[in-house]
Amino acid sequence: MKRCHHLCRLLPLWLSLVILSFSHSSYGDNVTYDHRALVINGVRRVLISGSIHYPRSTPEMWPDLIQKAKDGGLDVVETYVFWNLHEPVQGQYDFEGRKDIVKFVKTVAEAGLYVHLRIGPYVCAEWNYGGFPLWLHFIPGIKFRTDNEPFKTEMQRFTAKIVDMMKQENLYASQGGPIILSQIENEYGNIDSAYGAAAQRYIQWSASMALSLDTGVPWVMCQQSDAPDPIINTCNGFYCDQFSPNSNNKPKMWTENWSGWFLSFGGSAPYRPPQDLAFAVARFFQRGGTFQNYYMYQGGTNFGRTTGGPFIATSYDYDAPIDEYGLLNQPKWGHLRDLHKVIKKCEPALIATDPAYTSLGQNLEAHVYKTSSGACAAFLANINTQDATVKFNGKTYQLPGWSVSILPDCKNVVYNTAQINSQETTSEMRYLSSISEGTNQPLSRLSSSGWSYIKEPVGISKADAFTRNGLVEQINTTADASDYLWYSISFNITMGEPWLISGEQTLLHVESLGHVLRAFVNGYYIGGGKGSADNSKISLSKLIILDKGKNTIDLLSATVGLQNYGAFFDLSGAGVTGPVTLSANGVTFDLSPYVWTYQIGLKGEDMSLFDVSDDSASLWLSDSTLPTNVPLVWYKTQFQAPAGNDPVAIDFTGMGKGEAWINGQSIGRFWPNYTAPLSGCSDSCNYKGAYSSSKCLKKCGKPSQQLYHVPRSFLKEGANTMVLFEEEGGDPTKISFATRHTGSLCAHVSEMHPAPVNFEVYPELAVSKQKLGPMVHVTCSGPDQLINEVKFASFGTPQGTCGSYSHGKCSSTNALSVVQQACVGMNSCSVPVSTKAFGDPCRGVTKSLAIEATCSS
Repeated sequence: MKRCHHLCRLLPLWLSLVILSFSHSSYGDNVTYDHRALVINGVRRVLISGSIHYPRSTPEMWPDLIQKAKDGGLDVVETYVFWNLHEPVQGQYDFEGRKDIVKFVKTVAEAGLYVHLRIGPYVCAEWNYGGFPLWLHFIPGIKFRTDNEPFKTEMQRFTAKIVDMMKQENLYASQGGPIILSQIENEYGNIDSAYGAAAQRYIQWSASMALSLDTGVPWVMCQQSDAPDPIINTCNGFYCDQFSPNSNNKPKMWTENWSGWFLSFGGSAPYRPPQDLAFAVARFFQRGGTFQNYYMYQGGTNFGRTTGGPFIATSYDYDAPIDEYGLLNQPKWGHLRDLHKVIKKCEPALIATDPAYTSLGQNLEAHVYKTSSGACAAFLANINTQDATVKFNGKTYQLPGWSVSILPDCKNVVYNTAQINSQETTSEMRYLSSISEGTNQPLSRLSSSGWSYIKEPVGISKADAFTRNGLVEQINTTADASDYLWYSISFNITMGEPWLISGEQTLLHVESLGHVLRAFVNGYYIGGGKGSADNSKISLSKLIILDKGKNTIDLLSATVGLQNYGAFFDLSGAGVTGPVTLSANGVTFDLSPYVWTYQIGLKGEDMSLFDVSDDSASLWLSDSTLPTNVPLVWYKTQFQAPAGNDPVAIDFTGMGKGEAWINGQSIGRFWPNYTAPLSGCSDSCNYKGAYSSSKCLKKCGKPSQQLYHVPRSFLKEGANTMVLFEEEGGDPTKISFATRHTGSLCAHVSEMHPAPVNFEVYPELAVSKQKLGPMVHVTCSGPDQLINEVKFASFGTPQGTCGSYSHGKCSSTNALSVVQQACVGMNSCSVPVSTKAFGDPCRGVTKSLAIEATCSS
């Protein structure tokens, strides 16, 4: 192996690149590792990976997402395997549609990329119950994720099932397939101390079990510092440059570089600046890393009831380089693409040796990879938040604060993580894009005449209701067959309870573990409560009026995704566990220990009202007055799909909380009236300094999620059917359809920026980089589009952000005309950031060029 690496360093550059870009072999690839990197067919590899979860998009979207990942410079696609998705009932498997993991892996292979298959089977992933099926919880004697025989039996059975499926399709690299890595367990080291000595036995068993499956490729454990040999322990986090594997024989690998953060109902929307994300990646490779994965590269959508948390939103956009709808998130995608190109130019040096460290000052570092054959790559890092000037190899370099400059030849800076050359794009939702069934007029909202409805009964309405003494915990009762559990109790007011008098105010108090509560007294809605991602518990107190004689209290408890993380997360409860009390005239009476009647789920669920082929057509009412802003109503309408191929969304403004189905397929829970806190957001977020999930937030005071993705494959020509269950109360006539488009193209590049990476070439390939300088480059999102307008152009000291640029104190008078001449009528254009093109409006000042343009077909 070492002999091969020595020979590779002596090969001409072009031949080395041929070796490093081979396609998967039909005869099988030999995947091993050493202390520097994964080794594929005897060659060390620097690998860039990104997570795309197959069930969070659709098979129709997969090829485009994977191609965009490849175009962005990825070598590997990483995905979890979701146990509860594939085995919802013990022994009954489902691998159809979005669940077709074999098809997904093959689609990745067709694009020429590798796969990292993270089997787990615990996945976390903000996925319902961490990916475990609920039936697992009810196996006698079981304890999750510890040295427990019932659990280990089921874990091994499912893991072996997935491995066997991959082997049957020849999908492991050892068989000629794309899978070069597999993962067993997941972030167990974060919580294993809670399981005591049994945790170590469990980890040893997990490793041995995985290795016994004989995949022919390495296995990893993330966040597991005591992962037994030969399992590779890997890092997850916002930064992993300080991470070291637990053996000098293992490579430094990063399985989750969090590209943003997840969204919770009731929370503000987190985002991560691209400069900081690029800084984290560059620092990792600077300090010896050779495998890095973005979690997520495309986040997607939590369709149906797949969200975990609780309170995880339906959108899983994650501020990833590809957004929820499958469009490029610019400039993040482009800035990282440029970084990947530069990292790959450094690959011959990176795989050949360990880095040599030199201090350039306080929090100023240089790491150099240099080989005896002449390959050399350097990384210069400024870990301060202030700009710095450093000397390296006799030359002076300017280092912006919190940035890394990369020198693939140890001389010339071709990339700096803080200096974005990539274009930025704005996304816009275009309304008036759906046509109501039966009309020819585009409508942003669906009129009330197009809706029919069915009222969901309050309280007990199903024959399978049952009684219990006392209050029951919800998850153990429903087994997550539904979000909903009814708690119902009836009692009589007689003269025997003088403290409780009909017609007078009585205080009803309810304590719940969460997540959502709706209370009804004698069939009337009196109010409700909801928890939050930080605290799911609810304490509800309402003054009520009771009737003389029989009274009924109905409590509807709802879950919003089950716990997915933490030690013993599977034991987290939900529902009304009490006490439930009535108080009047200084006396409190506890209803909790008495006989309650329970109903799992809704009558409408049992009737499959969401199914377009249901037999309930005669039950739907089409009154002239549509009931709105009342709880527990099923709504149905028909609509024409928006024309074209642009991604589709529904704006649920006006609705409360519930679930939506399009042609029988659930697009997830909607909850537009759960708004984010008023404070904590800012118009801009400084990328300098360590990032955390609460550092950069937007949408304060606004709905956490207002727009909900409808995949094009869910729609059909002609009439489409939408069914909604509204739990809290809303007005479906206010719902709007929209399509997602790229709005403006922007770029802002200074004279201090390196030349675009796309134009950077090595001197030995005959073109000198010294001939090129910084340049603005913009490209329309579609090949059939042309730039039709330059909305803004300024060379000098422009200010602001895309969509709100303004001229600074100095500005060239001909900037707009120069950019118009170069760009209008073109699919893409490049404009040098140079006084030769624009003149010098302010001598002695560092100038920049900012432009905003739009495209049309």
